[in-house]
Amino acid sequence: MRSYFASAFFAILLGACSALSQPTPTPSATATSRPTASPTATDTATPSPTLTNTALPSLTPTATATFTATYTFTPSSTPTITPYPAVGFVFDNWVVADIPDNVKDGISNPMVVYLNTNNQQTIANIATAQPNTGIQTLYLAPPSNPGARIPILELASNMRLEVFLAKPGNALAFVKRDEQRRSNGLYILDLSTGFAARVVPGDSPLVQRGFYIEPDWSPDGSQLAVSVTTGYDIDIFLYAKDGSGRRNITAVGSYDLWPRWSPDGTYIAFVSDRADCPSWIPGEENACDAATMPPPSEGKVYLLEVETDTIKKISDVYVSEPPYWINEQLLAFASGNPLDLLDPRRRIWRADIVTGDVREIRPADGSASASYLSEAWSPDGQTVLLQVADETNQLLLLAADGTILRQDSALDFPRFGMSAAWSPDGQRIAIGGTAGQCPYGVRVKAGTYRNIATGNPPPSMCDPTFSPDSQYIAFSGVNPRVDGRNDVYVANYNGFGSVNMTAALRGQMELLGWVGGRP
Repeated sequence: MRSYFASAFFAILLGACSALSQPTPTPSATATSRPTASPTATDTATPSPTLTNTALPSLTPTATATFTATYTFTPSSTPTITPYPAVGFVFDNWVVADIPDNVKDGISNPMVVYLNTNNQQTIANIATAQPNTGIQTLYLAPPSNPGARIPILELASNMRLEVFLAKPGNALAFVKRDEQRRSNGLYILDLSTGFAARVVPGDSPLVQRGFYIEPDWSPDGSQLAVSVTTGYDIDIFLYAKDGSGRRNITAVGSYDLWPRWSPDGTYIAFVSDRADCPSWIPGEENACDAATMPPPSEGKVYLLEVETDTIKKISDVYVSEPPYWINEQLLAFASGNPLDLLDPRRRIWRADIVTGDVREIRPADGSASASYLSEAWSPDGQTVLLQVADETNQLLLLAADGTILRQDSALDFPRFGMSAAWSPDGQRIAIGGTAGQCPYGVRVKAGTYRNIATGNPPPSMCDPTFSPDSQYIAFSGVNPRVDGRNDVYVANYNGFGSVNMTAALRGQMELLGWVGGRP
C-alpha cells in the first residue's frame, strides 16, 4: 500500500535519514491505589516501506523506530488461561508533511471536513461508471468557497478510511490498511508540525476483544484517548499528539471501553464491567475466571477526573454503547442490550455530574414496550428530539421532565434512521436521515419545533451538522438524477442557499463534520 500526504499550496518536504535518535516514551507516574504497569522498552530499528508517487508528491519516512512495551505482573496463583498478546507502545513509520500555514497555525474560522474516494480526475461525465483508483483524500474547505479546499491527507486504499479529528483542527488520527500489513494500524498526525507516526499496530486497531471502540480527542487536541487490549483486559490509554508517550489511566484489570472527553477536558466518561468483575487477571483478588465465564457485553458508566485520576460510578444502569456529553455538566447514555432477545428495548438517561441526579427520559404515559432512538439533545440539556418506536413510529420533542412538547408523525424515518442536530446556540434543529436512508429534503425547525425550511429532494438531507458558530449547516445529499451521486452541501443556519461543496470532484464523498472556529 502506498501512503500520501498532500497540500494545496506547498510541495511536500521529505527526507530519509540513515539513523535517528529514537525518542523514549516516559509514561507519567500516577499516585493511585490502582496497579500500574512498568514498561520495558525494547528498541528495534525497522526500515519502513518507501512511499512512492504516481499522481501527487509522496513522503518518504524519515525513519522507523519501534518501541515495544512488555507489561509483566506477578499473579498470586498460576494463571488459568493464556494472556492475549499485549498491544505495546509503538511510535514508528514516521513521516513529515508540509502543512499550509492557514491550517498549521490554527483554524480560526470553521471549515468543513470531508473524504473523497476514487476521484476520477479526467472524467467529464459523472454518470459514467469508471474503475476505482483506490485513492482517498481528506479535504478541509471554507463553507463559503468550495474551490478553496485543502487536501490534508491522501492514502491509497480500497478500504474505507477511518478518520478522527480534534475539534480545534490541530490534529487527527486515522486507521491505515494495506495488503502488505506490516504498516497497518492507528496513526496520529500533528497538523501543527506535520509529523505523523503509528501508535497502535494491527489490521483492525479499533477492534479490541470484539469491541469496536473509536478513539476520542481531548478538547484542545493535545491527547487521544484509546482503549487497548492488555494481557487479560482492556485499559484506556492517553496518547500525546506529539508522540511523546502514552499513559494507562484505568489499569485495574477490568474491561474499560468507549472513553469520551468532557467539553472542558476535566473528565473522561467511559463504560466498565469493574462493578461485576474487578479483574480478569488470574490470581488477583476477586478475579473472574475467563476459562469459565463469558466476557462482558455491557457495563456501567464511570467518570474519571483527569487531573487527579479519581474514578467514580455514575449509575447502576447497564449500557452497551458509548456515553456522550450534552454539555460540561450533563452526560447522556442509553441502556438496553440489542443482544437481549427477551428485552431489546432501548431507554435513554441523563446524568448531572454536579448534583448526581440521574434520570430516565421518557413520557410519563409512554408505552412500556417502546424504544427511544436517535436522540438529539439541545445544548442546555433541557429538551430532546427522538424517535419513538412502538406500534407506531413518530418523532417526539420532550422536555427533560418527560413533558411532550411536540409530536410529529409526518416525518416517517425507519428505526435508527433519523439524524438530527441542534445548533450550538440552541435556536435551530436540522432533521435528516442517515445511512443512505434519507427520504426528505432540507428540514430545519426552530427550537420550538416551528417550521423554517421544508425543502424537497433532490438533494435529500443526510447527517446534518451545524458549524461551531451556528452559522452554517453541512449535510450529505443524494441526487438520484445523477446515478445516485452523493455530495456534501453547506446551507445557511436557516437551511437556505445550499452550496454543493464537492461538485467538481468525482467518486464517493463522505461528510466528517467541522473543525476550527470555536464559538
